[in-house]
Amino acid sequence: MFIINHKNFFLGLSLLLMIVAVTLLGVWGLRLGIDFTGGTLLEVRYVAEERPTVSEAREALTTLGFANALVQPSGETNMVVRLQEIDETTRLRVLAALAGAGLASDEPAREVALERFTSIGPVIGSELRQKSWIAIVAVLGFIILFIAFAFRHVSAPIASWKYGLTAVVTLLHDVLVPTGVMVIFGRFLGFEADILFVTALLAILGFSVHDTIVVFDRVRENLKERISADFKEVVGKSLRETLARSVNTSITTLVVLLALYFFGGESTRVFALVLSIGIIAGTYSSVFFASPLLVFLEERQREVK
Repeated sequence: MFIINHKNFFLGLSLLLMIVAVTLLGVWGLRLGIDFTGGTLLEVRYVAEERPTVSEAREALTTLGFANALVQPSGETNMVVRLQEIDETTRLRVLAALAGAGLASDEPAREVALERFTSIGPVIGSELRQKSWIAIVAVLGFIILFIAFAFRHVSAPIASWKYGLTAVVTLLHDVLVPTGVMVIFGRFLGFEADILFVTALLAILGFSVHDTIVVFDRVRENLKERISADFKEVVGKSLRETLARSVNTSITTLVVLLALYFFGGESTRVFALVLSIGIIAGTYSSVFFASPLLVFLEERQREVK
């Protein structure tokens, strides 16, 4: 009952996190990748020689007219470059510039291997951005319909639609928290939101609603069994009965995601990080936010009566 008895603190903390995330999103915004803005991403591996520094690579690209190119090291031997959309001839010139970055004119160029090359036009990027929003809204809509159907016979002590409302607010929390963290990482570490970021958000929505529904379903069963006339006590008991399951499920999932982050490829690193943050936020919200919010709504309903 500790969580329920201190519900105002946990509700305030969750609300604060949501406000901070929305503020960061409005002030700084997400750093969008080429999936949404259009452009070219290429990753090269320096085969034998030591790779140049980031400043040397940027200087070499600037001489080609790419002063705004984003250059990032990857692993021990690779370098990732993001720039505007280029053709095949320009791609070869970029590879040559990266091979000779920081070297004197009489020194032989380094041997480089092209590990990854992606080019997306601005029209396709805009279409992907639009479809990503549609996908997120559609998922939220289906989740609301599912909750309304699953709890259609629950009417006391609070109406079934309030379970749906609580779940939706919880989902917003679980999406906003990793998005806010992504804004910070994009601002200071250069992380970009790509299509895998949207995939992570959709996975977070599914994981979060599953965790929340488990708690709510236990509340529904305990209400049917009439274990107590006090709704707060029913929710508290339901939370205790499902807490270990929620935590254990999250921990086992996090172990896999952390392994993917540390040992996986560069292309899946942001995906694993965002999904990990979302799962932590989802586990927190299902325990410390959704249940206290349900009790809060029930108490406000009694006060109105």
